[in-house]
Amino acid sequence: MQLKKMALACVAVLGMSTAAWADINIGVTLSATGPAASLGIPEKNTISLLPTSIGGQKVNYIVLDDASDTTAAVTNTRKLISERNVDVIIGSSTTPASLAMIDAVAEAKTPMITLGASAAIIEPQDAKKKWVFKTPQNDIMMALAIAEHMAANGVKTAAYIGFSDAYGEGWAKEFAKALELKKIKLVANERFSRTDTAVTGQVLKIMATKPDAVLVGGSGTPAALPQKTLKERGYAGQYYQTHGVANADFLRVGGKDVEGTLLPAGPVLVADQLPATNPVRKAALEYIKAYEGAYGKGSVSTFGGHAWDAGQVLKAAIPVALKAGQPGTPQFRSALRDAMEGVKEVAGAHGIFTMSPSDHLGLDQRARVMVTIQNGQWKYIGTK
Repeated sequence: MQLKKMALACVAVLGMSTAAWADINIGVTLSATGPAASLGIPEKNTISLLPTSIGGQKVNYIVLDDASDTTAAVTNTRKLISERNVDVIIGSSTTPASLAMIDAVAEAKTPMITLGASAAIIEPQDAKKKWVFKTPQNDIMMALAIAEHMAANGVKTAAYIGFSDAYGEGWAKEFAKALELKKIKLVANERFSRTDTAVTGQVLKIMATKPDAVLVGGSGTPAALPQKTLKERGYAGQYYQTHGVANADFLRVGGKDVEGTLLPAGPVLVADQLPATNPVRKAALEYIKAYEGAYGKGSVSTFGGHAWDAGQVLKAAIPVALKAGQPGTPQFRSALRDAMEGVKEVAGAHGIFTMSPSDHLGLDQRARVMVTIQNGQWKYIGTK
């Protein structure tokens, strides 16, 4: 009997030891192919730069491609949760896919950090969205930066053409609010698909209203199409884009047609041009050094920075969550959610993150700068 008790005690101890050293599994679904590939590729590249050990525990990243497809993103999410028992999901790259993933993570009570931009992914907070966090700046923060710049430069009328999906609709809504605050009249409001090859009809409608400026509410390389078409048709007003185009692929596809374009972006895009006093400069340069060290000089983009920032949030939250539960358990996933909600002053490539129960983004005005495209390069022009 005594030997049996000792054997059971040894089994219990071994079980505790195994649990103590259980791996942390992070599931990732990104748009590495398809229309949003210019977002997903740098995000996927960045995942390989994230720490493989946090809080003394080994970290595994299981990365799947959703091919810029909403249904595939949901399928990947459910697969990562049910088959790989992941502790947290990172993804997806786009707003529509991220919105579609919310039900899956909420049902499984598994926290998710989206790389999609729309505030609708995390707002308003409810029983489902309490499991969702994000790292890209909210649309309204960036829309206000555009409207402020327009007002300061004499723009009285503006037109909008955006994606015919949640990203484009979200931007249309926030841009209209920002314009109203600055007493700028919205004279045209058009849509196009990410996969469209022509937008002539929409552009002609915009040009008929003779706006002082046009904002394209798109992301990645598809956002170049309306601007190239406007240029071809002779529009000579001011062009604005969203932070969804801040990568080298957009510059390559847009070419001379995007010269002089203005947009708000995360500080990482022009980190080496920022003043030494900028609070994000150091953290942004750290990411650039890591990414360019792996993929070559000039290869960094803001989209990869969002994935890096997801890693920084997890690096701060995981050690806290480990005090409440072991990886692979519901207790750990719940504790990780709570810990992410409590992160304070976490420096990332795009800004400083301080989250709360009512704010699952946690960025402030330190997370945006205004840039222009000059000689095929991004140029910092200020914070407003």
